[in-house]
Amino acid sequence: MAASLPLASTRLEAAVDAPAGAVSWGAILAGGAAAAAFSLILLILGAGLGLTSLSPYGGAGASAMALGISAIVWILVTQALASGLGGYIAGRLRTRWAGVHGDEVFFRDTAHGFLSWAVATLATAALLTTAIGSVVGGAAKVGASVAGGAATAAVSAAAQGAGESAGEGPAAYFIDSMFRRPAGPAQAGAVAPAEPVPATEVARILAQFDKDKPLAAEDQRYLGQLVAEHTGLSPQEAEQRVGDTVGRMQAKAREVEAAAREAADKARKAGITATLWLFVSMLLGAFSGSLAATWGGRERDA
Repeated sequence: MAASLPLASTRLEAAVDAPAGAVSWGAILAGGAAAAAFSLILLILGAGLGLTSLSPYGGAGASAMALGISAIVWILVTQALASGLGGYIAGRLRTRWAGVHGDEVFFRDTAHGFLSWAVATLATAALLTTAIGSVVGGAAKVGASVAGGAATAAVSAAAQGAGESAGEGPAAYFIDSMFRRPAGPAQAGAVAPAEPVPATEVARILAQFDKDKPLAAEDQRYLGQLVAEHTGLSPQEAEQRVGDTVGRMQAKAREVEAAAREAADKARKAGITATLWLFVSMLLGAFSGSLAATWGGRERDA
C-alpha cells in the first residue's frame, strides 16, 4: 500500500508535465490584456504630466521642443514597461512543456511574448484608431495639400467679407486707406462726397486680382475715378494710390502664402517624425515583450 504512493505521485507529475499545445492562448490573452491596460494607465499619466508642464502665460511653461522630446521618451518607456509586463505574465502563465529541448522552449517563450504584445497592440489600436489615424493620415494629407491657393482664397474672402459688412474684415483696412482723404491743409475739406464709399463694389473688384497679376486697366481706372471723387486727388494721383494699394495687398497675399507653406511643411515634418518614433516604439515593445516572456518562462520552469 505504501509502495503505491510514489506511483501515484509519479502519475500526477506526469499528468502535470504532459505534452500540450505549443501555444497557450490563455496566457497570451492574459498578457495582452495586462499590457493594454497598463499602457492605457501610463498614457493617461503621461498626458497629465504633460498638461502640468503647460502654462497659459507666455514663456512660463515648457517649450514645444521639450514637450516633444518628453512625449517621445514617455512613449518609448510606456511601450517597454507595458509590453514587458504583458510578456512576463504570458511567460509565467503558459503551460509547462515536458520533454522539450531548451532551444525550443526559448523560442516558444519568445513567441508567447511577441503574441501578447501583438494582442495588446491590436486592442490598443482598436481603442485609439482615431488618434493613430489622425497622426498618420494627417502626415500624408499635409504633404499633398499645396498652399498655393491659400493666399488668393484668403484675399478674395477678405475682400468679399469687407464688402458684405461695409467696412469690416481683413481687407477693410486697404479699402479705407485707398479712400483716405489727404491730410494736407490745402486739400483737407476740399471735397465733401454726397454718398458713402461704395465698399461693397470696391471689394468685389479687388477680389478679382491675383497675387502675381495686377488689376485690369479698366478696373484700375474706374477705382481711380472713385478715389478721385471721394478724396479730391487728381486722377493720376488717385490711380497711383489704387496701384500702390493693390501692390500692398499682393505683398500681403504673398506673405500669407509663405506662412501657409511654412506651416504645412512644419506639419508634414512633425507628422513624419511622429510616425517614425511610433514605429521605433512598437519595435521596442515587441522586443521587450519577447524578452520578458523568456524571463517569465524560465521562472515558471525553475
